[in-house]
Amino acid sequence: MNDENTRIQLVDDWRAHLGDEFTKPYMQNLKAFLLQEKAVGKVIYPRGKDIFHALNATPFEKVRVVILGQDPYHGPNQAHGLCFSVQEGVSMPPSLKNIYKELKQDLAVVPPSHGSLDAWARQGVLLLNSVLTVEAERAASHQGKGWEQFTDKVVEVLNREREHLVFILWGAYAKKKGAIVDRSKHLVLEAAHPSPLSVTKFLGCRHFSKTNQYLESQGLAPIEWQIA
Repeated sequence: MNDENTRIQLVDDWRAHLGDEFTKPYMQNLKAFLLQEKAVGKVIYPRGKDIFHALNATPFEKVRVVILGQDPYHGPNQAHGLCFSVQEGVSMPPSLKNIYKELKQDLAVVPPSHGSLDAWARQGVLLLNSVLTVEAERAASHQGKGWEQFTDKVVEVLNREREHLVFILWGAYAKKKGAIVDRSKHLVLEAAHPSPLSVTKFLGCRHFSKTNQYLESQGLAPIEWQIA
């Protein structure tokens, strides 16, 4: 996360909006923390090149929808920088299965055989976790280290400088993080988290069809939610 790595890892338009963050004390402290963790042999997910994958896959000017997650998955080969998404060939987590279930109920979309949401990211769906790294097998281990401030900045600049975005907030954590969004210029959709603990309150939210209805009402192209 030094300046050289930042230039490599972050696409130009996001770097124009976020570059100053990397010089601030909280990010310097975060960098030092991550380097120390690696120095003592701890395994960190996702891989370094995937830490900013959500931003690199969905450049600032292409964002149409924002889905907010919390932490990367902490199992082997799962996390690759997109919230709720896992790499192809990895078993789908329960929350993702429930997202696919809602998608089928809402739009009759046939769930894919894998859990990669890269196809959504390429269309302008920013799949942003609040915390961008985690220690292997230790859920939420990097909370409170600085990532939250960085991703709050992402939400802030999108809210301020873009119009007619859809913010999808599932669960109390996402709702709190998205509280700053100006509902007079963006659509905010809220529901329970898709985890098994709250899935009965999540199913039926119809956020996928509501997103497309809003985008089309603004003269924007809908998201193709079907994943090959």
